[in-house]
Amino acid sequence: MRSPESFDLDRPMNTQNSNNAPHVVVRGDANSFKQEITAGKHRLLADEPSSAGGGDAGPDPYDYLLASLGVCTAMTIGFYARRNKLPLDGVTVSLWHSRIHATDCEECETKEGMLDRIEMEIEMTGALAPEQHKKLMEIAAKCPIHRTLTSEINIRTRAAEKSHPE
Repeated sequence: MRSPESFDLDRPMNTQNSNNAPHVVVRGDANSFKQEITAGKHRLLADEPSSAGGGDAGPDPYDYLLASLGVCTAMTIGFYARRNKLPLDGVTVSLWHSRIHATDCEECETKEGMLDRIEMEIEMTGALAPEQHKKLMEIAAKCPIHRTLTSEINIRTRAAEKSHPE
């Protein structure tokens, strides 16, 4: 992770070379939805809820997606407040994911079919002036994960060399 001094809210994230060792590895077997995640030195679990045929051993993939956006948003707001010495005491970010009909979204470019909607509610505590609160709400949309999710995403999938049939 970059040092706070080098964190620029208007600069795009560093690109990663696909030849580097992966930072996140997900392993599972074909017997269940349960997956073991290694992210650097951290170990996590993912699973589907019992209602979807999983064992509910961990958050589901959409929980991780929402958590990623929420964590990044809270970190970005907190960092900006610290850097600018704003009287922010705490941040709580609550998120919801749903699928909606495109016709129900006036501001969306897609006009047919279904699309994903993420709703995010941000609560900030502290003695913030109205203009400071407004600025922090603007900064929330500058978190790198928010930018990634709202930009074009290019995902390249390839078979691992050792998994090729002979």
